[in-house]
Amino acid sequence: MSIYKAYQVEEISEKNFAGKVVELDTNDLPAGDVLVRVQYSSLNFKDALSASGNKGVTRNFPHTPGIDAAGIVIESTSADIEVGAEVIITGYDLGMNTAGGFGQFVRVPANWIVHKPTDLTLYESMVLGTAGFTAALCVDKLIGAGLHSEQGEVLVTGATGGVGSIAISLLHKLGYSVTASTGKSEAEGWLKELGASNVIARQELSEPSTRPLLKEQWAGVVDCVGGHTLFNAIKSLQYGASAAACGLTESTDLPATVLPFILRGVNLLGVDSVELPLARKRFVWELLGTSWKLEGLSDVAVDIKLDDLSRCLPELLQGKARGRYVLSLGD
Repeated sequence: MSIYKAYQVEEISEKNFAGKVVELDTNDLPAGDVLVRVQYSSLNFKDALSASGNKGVTRNFPHTPGIDAAGIVIESTSADIEVGAEVIITGYDLGMNTAGGFGQFVRVPANWIVHKPTDLTLYESMVLGTAGFTAALCVDKLIGAGLHSEQGEVLVTGATGGVGSIAISLLHKLGYSVTASTGKSEAEGWLKELGASNVIARQELSEPSTRPLLKEQWAGVVDCVGGHTLFNAIKSLQYGASAAACGLTESTDLPATVLPFILRGVNLLGVDSVELPLARKRFVWELLGTSWKLEGLSDVAVDIKLDDLSRCLPELLQGKARGRYVLSLGD
């Protein structure tokens, strides 16, 4: 038995939720193969949804959110996961309906766990977290669909968010020219520091358009927002180019026609980081720790503690966050 601190969200009354830091017992954690002492977590849009009581993410309360965790194995019944190993856990049910990374301990199945790449620290892995991992999946899918650096500009929407900011840095590192779309005009300098060549206003893409096609412009798209923005980006893809869709902060709707697909042969690539097979997760994490490793990850990070979550989670939900909130759970 170990008593530990966690950020727990409770349903105070119908549709009224509040979070606070509490002390819990590891004996009350769900069954699993591996007990991990969490050193760092990070904040994602799904965490903000869970903390606000979104029953599409988390069904039962009280609950500890946190879809990301990085830490050290304390107990293990798996031959593949040794005690003392530094590990990363992202996706699956962590932080959704299984107690997540906003607590100092998690207990999970062994097949949710990835060993931390040698050249990444636990802290760096959580600057990336699900958002950075998703950005890498998007870039990997675009490259797999034929994207190459000579084609022209790659568009990144929702550019100041976790996925967008990491996608810009990664694309820049790999030699691509990037246009960032954002509703935060004051962030233009920061986005260019990350590697964006151009910054455009969100409204250029988010306004509805009845035109079936727009001028060919983008060599590829990493879309974090959905809705009219995604469809306008699709209508602006170069012939045969692709858009990787991974987010819904604008809308879950896609007000689309088939015309860009059948007249320009463009591709819409869906990106899921939650139920991705473990072997694929390991491969992409190894990329992020080797040839795709980003320098200066701290430039996109804001370090926080458990007591800061009640302030930071609403900022994330309201689209006011910039970069990556990294949660330290050390004593």
